[in-house]
Amino acid sequence: MKTNAVDLRRNMKDIMRAVDRHEPVKILYHGKERAVILPIKQPVAPAIRNHPFFGMDKDEGYVEAVIDKLRDGRY
Repeated sequence: MKTNAVDLRRNMKDIMRAVDRHEPVKILYHGKERAVILPIKQPVAPAIRNHPFFGMDKDEGYVEAVIDKLRDGRY
């Protein structure tokens, strides 16, 4: 979509609809392209099973035993 600086103010609803459709909006000033409005890319959450923290204590035994070991005194 292309728009000029005046239409940017007057037709904001149409511009936001174009952004919602993931279209870049080019802003023209005196007929020359000056800026581009791009939609924000939505982050995709990775699967929890792919996180390195998931399952790291499978060899340690019960979680309570590991926590007790961590909370134990230094000496």
